[in-house]
Amino acid sequence: MNPTDTSDPDHYHKVVDCQWACPAHTDVPEYIRLIAQGRYSDAYIVNRESNVFPGILGRVCDRPCEPACRRRRVEDKPVAICRLKRVAADLRDDITPRLPKPPARRNGKRVACIGAGPASLTVANDLLPIGYEVVIFEQYRTAGGLMRTNIPAFRLPAEVLDEEIGYVVGMGADLRLESPVASMRELLGSGGFDAVFVGTGAPKGKELELPGRHGSDRVHIGIAWLESVAFEHVSSIGERALIIGVGNTAMDCCRTSLRLGAKSVKVMARKPRGFFKASEWELEDAEEENVEIVVNHAPKAFVTEGGRLRGMTFDRIEYDMAGQEITGQRVVEEVFIPCDDVILAIGQENAFPWIERDLGIEFDKWNVPKVDAVTFESTRRGVFFGGDAAFGPKNIIWAVEHGHQAAISIHKHCAGESLTARMPRGVNLQSRKVGMHEWSYKNDYDPAARRLMPHVSLKERFQKLDIEVELGFDAGRAAEEVSRCMNCDIQTVFHAKLCIECDACIDICPTDCLTIAVNGDEAELVQRLKAPRRNPDQPLYVSEPLAQTARVMVKDEDLCVHCGLCAERCPTDAWDMQKSWIEIPHAEDEARCQSAPALRRA
Repeated sequence: MNPTDTSDPDHYHKVVDCQWACPAHTDVPEYIRLIAQGRYSDAYIVNRESNVFPGILGRVCDRPCEPACRRRRVEDKPVAICRLKRVAADLRDDITPRLPKPPARRNGKRVACIGAGPASLTVANDLLPIGYEVVIFEQYRTAGGLMRTNIPAFRLPAEVLDEEIGYVVGMGADLRLESPVASMRELLGSGGFDAVFVGTGAPKGKELELPGRHGSDRVHIGIAWLESVAFEHVSSIGERALIIGVGNTAMDCCRTSLRLGAKSVKVMARKPRGFFKASEWELEDAEEENVEIVVNHAPKAFVTEGGRLRGMTFDRIEYDMAGQEITGQRVVEEVFIPCDDVILAIGQENAFPWIERDLGIEFDKWNVPKVDAVTFESTRRGVFFGGDAAFGPKNIIWAVEHGHQAAISIHKHCAGESLTARMPRGVNLQSRKVGMHEWSYKNDYDPAARRLMPHVSLKERFQKLDIEVELGFDAGRAAEEVSRCMNCDIQTVFHAKLCIECDACIDICPTDCLTIAVNGDEAELVQRLKAPRRNPDQPLYVSEPLAQTARVMVKDEDLCVHCGLCAERCPTDAWDMQKSWIEIPHAEDEARCQSAPALRRA
C-alpha cells in the first residue's frame, strides 16, 4: 500500500468520527472540552459556527454523531453529544455581542429566501455578515418552518426557537411573515433579486388510500395535524387514537395525542422493530408515556358507519428472518382495532404548486426539482434549493449544511465565479506535549456510564401541551458526561524517520491497533495486522518505509482510542499527540479570499 497522505485534511477529519459524521461538521471534541472547563459561552459559539442553532439542535437533532462516537469502541453507549450541545446553550451567558454583524456598507446584492426554516435561516446567517440584503418570505405568522409546526413544544419550546431565529433576523434579515410566494414567475420577474433560495421543506404528508379512507373526518395527515396543534386550531382528540407509521413524526403525533386527551394510543408498525425509522430515544420516550407500539400489522381498511370512524382492520403478518433481512412473509389473520381517530404519519413529500413548469426549473418523475448535489443550484441559473425542498425529508442538521453550501454558491453566483471552484478544507495541528511524559490534555480512561437525562414526571408533563419533558443536564451532570469524551481530535501523529522499530508502542497499545509489517497490497497487509480488522470502511494508516527494515507502521484507525500510550512509551518521539482543528469553509471564508472586482465595486 502507498503511504497515507496525511497532507489531506480529510485524513484527520475522518478520524474525528463524530465531527465527520455530522453533516455540518461541528467540532464536537472542542466544544465538549470547553464545557469541561466551564466555558459554556465559548462552547456555544464553537457550535454556532457550524450548526447555527445549538439550543434547538441540542434538543431535537437526529444525532448522526452519536452512533459514530469512538466511545462505542469500548462500551455500548456513546457520549451524550447532543445533550451536551444543549448544556452550552442552557448555561451560557449573553452571547449577542459575539454574533456576526453586517458591514456598514452592503454589497448591493439582494437574495430572496422562500420559507423561514433552518435552511433559509442558515443562508441568511452566512450572507448577511458579508454585505448581502436577504429577504425571507414566510407564509405563516411565525418563523421556523417545520421546526415550529411539526416539532411539539414539549420537545422544542417556542422561546428557544424565537431566541435563535432572532439571532439571524437581528443581523438585518428582512423577514416578511404571512407573505407566501404564490408564483415563482412573479418573484423572478420582479427583477429585484440576484438569486433565489427555496427552503420550503417537504410540507405535504403522504396519503394512505385504502377502503373507507374518506368515509370520516377523523382521519388526519400527521404533519398537517401537528401544524394545526401548533397554531391552536386543534385542541382535542378522541380517547382512542391509532398512529400509522413509526418515524419520528409518528412519535410526535402519539405523544401529542396523549396531551390532547387520548387515553389509549397505539402506534401501528408494518414491520419488526429493527426496521423502524424513528430514533431509538424517541421510541423510548413514547413508551415511557405508555404508548403501545404494535408490530407486524399492515393497514388494510378504515371501518366507518354513517360517517363515523369505528376503527381499522389490519393484516397481522409473520416474517421469515435471516439475521436482519426479511426473506419472506405471510398473513396470519385479519385484526380489527377500534379507535376514534387515526393519524397518518407514513412520510412526507415535496409540494411546489407555486413553481410554474416553464421557467427552466426541471423536475423529475417524482415532482422533485433537479438540484446539483454540490452547488444546490437548480437547472435555472440563480435559483437554489436546500433542506427537505432539495432532496426530500432528512433532518434539521442536514438542512443547515445545505444552507451553508447554498450560501457559498449564491455568493459565487453573485460574484460571477464558478460555483464548483470551492475552497478546500484545511487542518491545523499542534503538539500537546509539554514535557518528557506530560501532556496538556487528560488521557485517562474514565469508566463512568452515560448520564441519564432528567425528565419532568409523568404526572406533571400532561398538564399543559408546552411543558418541556427533558430538563437538560445541570453543570454537575454535564461535568460527569464530558469526562467520557475520548479526545478523538488529539491525533496520533507518526514520524517514520524517528522510528527505531523497538516495538514499544505495539507492546503497550491496549487495543492492538498498531502493527509493524512487510508492506503489500491491502488484502495482504490486512492479514498481517495484530488484531482483526472490524471496519473496512475506515482506512488504515500506513507509514512510509521505516529506516531499519523497510517495513511499514500500520494503524487501524477504527481500533485506536487515542489514549496516547504509544506516544508516552516511544523513546524517540516518533509518535506524538497533536490537536487537530479542521477548517470547513463557509461563504464568509470565500468572500475573504475571493477577488471578484465586480462584487467589490458594488
